[in-house]
Amino acid sequence: MFRRQFLTSSTALLASQFISSQLGAESAPSPKSKLRVGVIGHTGRGGYGHGLDTLWQQLPQTEIVSVADADPAGLLAAQKRLGGVPGFSEYAQMLKESRPDIAAVCPRHIDQHHAMILAAIHAGVRGIYVEKPLARTPAEADEIVGLCREKKVALAIAHRNRYHPALPLAAELLATGELGKPLEIRARGKEDQRGGGLDLWVLGSHVLNLGVFFTGRPTGCSASVFHEGRPATKADIKIADEGIGPILGDEIHARFETESGIPLFFDSKKNAGEKAAGFGLQVICTGGVIDLRMDSEPMIHVLKGSPFNPAGSVRAWAALTSGGLGKPEPLSNIKALVSGHHQPALDLIASMETGKQPLCGPEDGRLLIEMTHAIFASQLLSGARVTLPFEQRQGAFVDL
Repeated sequence: MFRRQFLTSSTALLASQFISSQLGAESAPSPKSKLRVGVIGHTGRGGYGHGLDTLWQQLPQTEIVSVADADPAGLLAAQKRLGGVPGFSEYAQMLKESRPDIAAVCPRHIDQHHAMILAAIHAGVRGIYVEKPLARTPAEADEIVGLCREKKVALAIAHRNRYHPALPLAAELLATGELGKPLEIRARGKEDQRGGGLDLWVLGSHVLNLGVFFTGRPTGCSASVFHEGRPATKADIKIADEGIGPILGDEIHARFETESGIPLFFDSKKNAGEKAAGFGLQVICTGGVIDLRMDSEPMIHVLKGSPFNPAGSVRAWAALTSGGLGKPEPLSNIKALVSGHHQPALDLIASMETGKQPLCGPEDGRLLIEMTHAIFASQLLSGARVTLPFEQRQGAFVDL
């Protein structure tokens, strides 16, 4: 099942990503008329994400036609930064008057995403690019997924590492058996002062998104969450920053069962060590390890040989680029394509034209929200297994 799953999925992914990556943002042909982009930000409440506003200035296919920001000073700064486009204090008014094809929902504070996305869809946009995570609860995500499907709106989430053109090559390594049998996937957050519940929400979605790419959908979750060295309880629930709402714990150890049979682990501990050193994941196989470091270039490295016999032979890590294993990166604009969000934007534009789902669409975002709430729910049930899809659509804390 594992080999068939990846040979089927990675072939299509490799084709689409190879075409867009070879074109690149700078050389891709422009449509006859540029797609109009309306930027939604909120200075002081999530800002404009990681460059989700200026991105559209760098693509020949798009032009920014307006920006909205409820903060007056932030709005003036955004207008200047985005070339003097018309500014609005209310995003609903901006969407109504400027009629963009694409809405860039930029704030990192996720309590605003649901309302902003729904307003954009009802205003008639054809595409949405939104900062991660998608929303706060499975119920909010349900409404977004349903409305995108009903109105035929393409929505992509800014999990930029998911669009790396070398990622399908890593899947092929696993599918062909070159590294033996996949045993497990280990993922970690940044584990800085946000370690635990906040790290899970803000950064864990990146690594869980890539983990699911390799394993397929999770079917269950068991987790242990700690607060200051002891098992976390309802009394330890607190309201987090960035519009996230209630979270639990400063240390997390979670295990997901998946449809491929490969377990996916997520761990995060506050101030665990070197800042951000563990932010990534490893696919551990009988004949080697694939290591992915978030927002790094090269992102992927491979170590061949049994991970359980380190002294058996002299081995070295080799980079896996879009050109292949051990080969230099052939794309001169790889950082712009991935870290600069060009690749996700190009994929979104292609989805708007073809009707195919983006590589990281609303259903992917919903799944990550379910996984996050499942971790908290498992701890509140004394580590009991929680079934996925997550049953409580209002979230793990709704009855507390």
